[in-house]
Amino acid sequence: MCLFISIFILILIVIVIFSFPQFSPIPYFPSNKKDLPLILTALRLRNDQVIVDLGAGDGVVIFEVARAAYQRGLTTQFIATDINPVLLLIMHIRRLFHPNRKNIRIIYSNMFTCTYSDFQTLRLSDIPTFYIYISPWFIEKTIQNIKKQIPRFRLVSYFYQVKFLPHHKETCTEGVHRVYEYNH
Repeated sequence: MCLFISIFILILIVIVIFSFPQFSPIPYFPSNKKDLPLILTALRLRNDQVIVDLGAGDGVVIFEVARAAYQRGLTTQFIATDINPVLLLIMHIRRLFHPNRKNIRIIYSNMFTCTYSDFQTLRLSDIPTFYIYISPWFIEKTIQNIKKQIPRFRLVSYFYQVKFLPHHKETCTEGVHRVYEYNH
């Protein structure tokens, strides 16, 4: 009976954390694992690259891409950000067992207000690549925050096209969803 009550309370806490916008203003929808090869292609992994996953959720993308970089022997740095404490905990646990953990940083951060200079890995000379999979009504606010702080960047958007950014490339139309690339 005590175990049942404990599990019920834990589930209730998780539901509360996922239900209140203070903890996560954007609902949690992980990227489809079938599209990971498309996302990996769009991110264009290379040495001395910084990839930032804004609103990384449980880290499905960042950990898969970090695994690919590790297998290729690349020095790519990865930053996963999220505001949801449960998802951050899941990412920290996953990082412990990841072969490329030394190149993965997990940061508690609000994608609308974060200061990228706080990430320390980003230098102004870098052209970081940002990966996003967020609701279209939050995309502009997120990208405006990036544009205020970083003069040049690449953006990979999963599922949603960013209509106000010119020069996009659709990586592939085959897959469950589409992936879009932008250079700014």
